[in-house]
Amino acid sequence: MPAFFLTMMACLVVTLAGREQVRTARLSAALGGTTSLLVIVWGCAVATSAIAAWAATLIAPMMPPEAKQMFVAIALLLSALELAFLRAGPQPQEPTRSAGAIAIVMFAAQLTDAARFLVVALTLQTGEPALAAAGGALGSGVALTVAVLAAGEWEARVPQKWLAWGFGGVLALVAVIMGMSARGII
Repeated sequence: MPAFFLTMMACLVVTLAGREQVRTARLSAALGGTTSLLVIVWGCAVATSAIAAWAATLIAPMMPPEAKQMFVAIALLLSALELAFLRAGPQPQEPTRSAGAIAIVMFAAQLTDAARFLVVALTLQTGEPALAAAGGALGSGVALTVAVLAAGEWEARVPQKWLAWGFGGVLALVAVIMGMSARGII
């Protein structure tokens, strides 16, 4: 069960403070928070987490335990950098109302975000792909559901920049400690 809880918490934190949260809230505000948007959010979270966990099972046999721990440290550091420096782009003037187009964009964005990289890393570390995928899907799905429900209120009420820097700082600190531990320094 540690794989499930670690991945769920990591994905929840990274998604809450990330740019996908802002994009989803903006889209929800423009569309009026539709049920189909929730279905797309959850479908993409489940599919991308499953793909990430599956990818980890392909590379796991080639990595020694120390390399797996270093991979987790690197994933945490890259997630911290993504939170600290990458922001959501400007709000589109006319967002699409096509469910297919929304699904494709959300799928691509989630497949390449920091949360999925953490699913890969934690799957490698724990060796539990099904639990890591379920945790990643639940963490990201809950965070993006909050964005759909909050819609336009998300950006107005949440200090996104400070949230991203705060969570990014914590992730960077944990990454340094894990990296030093993997190298035998501490």
